[in-house]
Amino acid sequence: MPEPPDPAETLPDPAGEPAAEADPALFAHALRIAEALIFASDRPIAPARLAQALPPGIDPRAVVTALMATTAGRPVELVEVAGGVAFRTAPDLAPAITRVVEVPRRLPRVAMETLAIIAYHQPVTRAEIEEIRGASLSQSTLEALLEMGLIAPRGRKEVPGRPSLWGTTPRFLEQFGLKALTDLPRREELVSEPASPLSA
Repeated sequence: MPEPPDPAETLPDPAGEPAAEADPALFAHALRIAEALIFASDRPIAPARLAQALPPGIDPRAVVTALMATTAGRPVELVEVAGGVAFRTAPDLAPAITRVVEVPRRLPRVAMETLAIIAYHQPVTRAEIEEIRGASLSQSTLEALLEMGLIAPRGRKEVPGRPSLWGTTPRFLEQFGLKALTDLPRREELVSEPASPLSA
């Protein structure tokens, strides 16, 4: 079963004890630092990393909450993803954006099937993936997912031959807009949903 991310790398529960109110000027400066750091990063910013950049005494939870409130409803919003926060375009603007911005090519079906199996059954070996798929799996498919940073080795299974175990990465969460592996749809929901009608 997938394991939840390290609690140290997830946003703390804002329902806890409120932090002491910071000096308004210092807090405004912290907001500018956080916004610049998140904007400049090509990966979601984890809370621990954000805290390192903020002035002493500034609660990163309060900064994230304030930035989320500020960007809510704007074309670019601050959202939680892959155990951190990142700026993303508003979902309702996707149709307009995709008309002029090239959409990355989707993974081949075999690669998507393999990635889904790894996500739901990790850590899992290549032989186990093949057993679940009911078909052989080429090494090139695993290598492609590895090169894209979507999967990574997770040790070796203690059986004869000690095959490699595979699991997903934070990049996988980021790519699919997930806060954590626990946000994956339940497999029961996926198989019970009616098939989408084919477009004419």
